[in-house]
Amino acid sequence: MSAVIADAGVLVALLVRSDQHHAWASKEARGIAFPLHTCEAALAEAAHLLRRGGANETILAEWLERGLLRIPFVLQSESAAVKALMRDYRDVPMSLADACLVRMAELDSTARVWTTDSHFQIYRRHGREPIALVAPF
Repeated sequence: MSAVIADAGVLVALLVRSDQHHAWASKEARGIAFPLHTCEAALAEAAHLLRRGGANETILAEWLERGLLRIPFVLQSESAAVKALMRDYRDVPMSLADACLVRMAELDSTARVWTTDSHFQIYRRHGREPIALVAPF
């Protein structure tokens, strides 16, 4: 089964019952193969959003420890490609986390990105290929 790459928004939606996408994300989680793949930038973004919303952001570290999340991406090794993506999508604009997730999708052509962020409809792998999404839109 192909990897599922989790964006910050979907991690927050899974963990916060009051999030507008919580019901959708919870339903989708039943059909998603864990562990989820993500990047440190998306985890930092999710932790910030959880903390800002009054939720316990340490759950993300617990998910890492329990093997529900994996971080197979090394930004230092992929910094040139990430920088190029951010430059190409500067008008969107593309965040560091989004650029890392798009790069992860480029590196694993069978992966799907699980997101609540509509920008992923715009982003392309290798500049031309749509990214397979699990999304509420």
